[in-house]
Amino acid sequence: MNKLTELVSSLIDSNHIQDNSLSSVDIARESILAQSVALAAIAGGLGQEFDDAIRLIFSCNGRVIVIGMGKSGIVGQKIAATLASTGTPSFYIHPADAIHGDLGMITPQDVLLLISNSGGTEEVVKLLPSIKYFGNKIISLVGRDKSPIGDAADVNLVLPVEREVCPHNLAPTTSALVAMAVGDALAVTLMKAKNFKPADFAHFHPGGMLGKSLHSKVRDVMRSNDLPLCQPDDSISTAVMAMTSSRLGLVVVQDNHQVVGIFTDGDLRRAMVAEGQVLSEPVKKYMSANPVCVMADDLIKDAEILMREHKVRALVVVSGRGGEHERICGILDLFGDGL
Repeated sequence: MNKLTELVSSLIDSNHIQDNSLSSVDIARESILAQSVALAAIAGGLGQEFDDAIRLIFSCNGRVIVIGMGKSGIVGQKIAATLASTGTPSFYIHPADAIHGDLGMITPQDVLLLISNSGGTEEVVKLLPSIKYFGNKIISLVGRDKSPIGDAADVNLVLPVEREVCPHNLAPTTSALVAMAVGDALAVTLMKAKNFKPADFAHFHPGGMLGKSLHSKVRDVMRSNDLPLCQPDDSISTAVMAMTSSRLGLVVVQDNHQVVGIFTDGDLRRAMVAEGQVLSEPVKKYMSANPVCVMADDLIKDAEILMREHKVRALVVVSGRGGEHERICGILDLFGDGL
């Protein structure tokens, strides 16, 4: 037991969770701390069997087929989804469906990941003769050393949990969390082994902001119509009108179609604090020269990095770099409501 585990263990007592005098927050804290102790113990106990499981999956020419019943099945669905989205083809089969025909989805090249805290779940045990007949390799996630499922496995990952965080030690709570954590550990280790990159991740996540930020280009989400523009000699009042109509909180200052500056609502506030009556002044007097720009073909993830580096919430999108090629073609505002 490492120092962190010893420290946390000293702070909790599983019997306290059954104490009716504890507040809801106290019970929640002790539950989470108890589970953290279990996770730390499992992490410290991983050894050769985990390496063997990684080698087996890494060398597999098929898929990882995950099977589990009840809460183990729900954990199995999550593990299969995580593996599949991180470069290891995988899917979940319900054991009841498997024994009634879905075993036909399994090919000889597939590796089976069987999850059962008891190691003796009846619906999963019934599948063992068929799996052995097919010749598939088996990895088991079980909670005890000796069990029918563990004994039948080529690699047996034993995840002992002293007790469930459930006050009656009945509901699969800590054991389910531990199995899920080890599933995540398998996925992460395989990502490292396969040199799985963000660009690879984007191929499996084309939808939503996650895929968009990794895979899409600036031109896919930039605003390109009704851009707020003004000239350097335009008055601030003119700039404010353009800024207000766009709802972006900024106006791009251009001279002969080339970007020379940007004037934001923050610049306006600072100007008014400094001089008070500024609406008739030329915008070039208060604009920020040489604004941060991106090109339309840049990746959104790179644009986000640029925003954070320069602490700005919007970027001017230009069609080229330098001289007459640096013409505005859009505005990227990922965090505002202007798009």
